[in-house]
Amino acid sequence: MDLETVRVFLMTRGIDFGTKVLAAIVLWIIGRWVIGLITRLLRAVLERNGRVDPTLAHYLGSILGALLNLMLILAILQVFGVQTTSFAALLAGLGLAIGTAWGGLLAHFAAGVFMQVLRPFKVGDFVTVGGVTGTVRELGLFGTTVVTPDNVTTIIGNNKIFSDTISNYSALPVRRVELTAKIANGVDPIDAANRLRAAVTRIPNVAENPAPDIEVLSFTPEGPMLCVRPYTHTDHYWQVYFDTNRAIVETFREAGYPTPETPFVRRTAAS
Repeated sequence: MDLETVRVFLMTRGIDFGTKVLAAIVLWIIGRWVIGLITRLLRAVLERNGRVDPTLAHYLGSILGALLNLMLILAILQVFGVQTTSFAALLAGLGLAIGTAWGGLLAHFAAGVFMQVLRPFKVGDFVTVGGVTGTVRELGLFGTTVVTPDNVTTIIGNNKIFSDTISNYSALPVRRVELTAKIANGVDPIDAANRLRAAVTRIPNVAENPAPDIEVLSFTPEGPMLCVRPYTHTDHYWQVYFDTNRAIVETFREAGYPTPETPFVRRTAAS
């Protein structure tokens, strides 16, 4: 190769190639700075919101940064005249394969992201989710850990939770305890309700507002059925539940109420 050929090559192709290299370097520096700025802003906004877990905010920022870096690399290849259509098709095919193989897991992840953002419940809440009732122990990106009242740790997929009904018993200050008390025929139901109302009101941790509901619920062959419904915080639910049952027994015993019995109907044969 003679010097004239090298000189001609540098004059015709070298300047163009050097310009592209310089442009790629500038694009890489500016692109990396912009990507860093965007990811930092995203994390700051999510963390400042307070409704998004810091781990999730960092994870989402990392995913966004990886996608933007990939786009930056494709843009640099385009500067050098490399056709990126084949790369885009390869990435699309790879994404489709991964999505098909991990469809269920990705569905749980997507639901977990929405749950972290929307926060229908938090750690420590007493909930019914995915058909399971218990206290939330952990909110994961793929599954939620719930400890049931019988002390069983249960992990539920986030997609099942998010696609089903969510009942949060800790969202409001108090919840209602549902109980009933049956009295015998001949007992004054108004007197029984008044006695029970006074006894239930004295139970520790029973809310004053709203006041307990003690009313005639229905009538049975054995006697009237009273509804006994005190309100309390979720943390004291079972204490109030059992204490109310005890109050029903003690109140009726002190009042001397008879035990409800099914009326006996005597039938005689027709003569």
